[in-house]
Amino acid sequence: MLALNTSMPSFRLLDTISDKVFSSSDLEGKNGIVVMFICNHCPYVVHVENELVKIANDFLSKNIAFVAISSNDVTNYPADAPALMKEKATELHFKFPYLYDETQEVAKAFAAACTPDFYVFNKENKCVYRGRMDGSTPGNGVPIDGSDLRNALSQLIAGKVVPEDQQIPSMGCNIKWK
Repeated sequence: MLALNTSMPSFRLLDTISDKVFSSSDLEGKNGIVVMFICNHCPYVVHVENELVKIANDFLSKNIAFVAISSNDVTNYPADAPALMKEKATELHFKFPYLYDETQEVAKAFAAACTPDFYVFNKENKCVYRGRMDGSTPGNGVPIDGSDLRNALSQLIAGKVVPEDQQIPSMGCNIKWK
């Protein structure tokens, strides 16, 4: 996992929603930034996607910026192609960019391993949380509530440190490397 206090890697990627290049410097989160590695086809992402949108909607108004990135190999996983990413973002009413990492260099820079994978950066762009959204996975019966990510964001806004024991690695589908 990306080490805590690591500076957010910079990136310039295609935003599949606007069809424009989006840069990490375009993120405007006075209180912090959430970078999410997701994709269209992963059952773990599909399982939590509605709650993911709710969390973003709840915290965008609290000056937390959100961005989603898909780094999967679209040759072998065509459901994750940019045109279909745009459709998914429209269907779910994303109010944040959904970027396509064609070279997979951004995923490597973040040490992203799976989808979904969440990274929270403070206003100095230092990593303060990396891990899961909550303990729910397909079929485990745990309610989807976004508790881990919500807690990290609430602590960030309150100026508190997210304790190490609250940083539980994400579980999901591995990133589909080329």
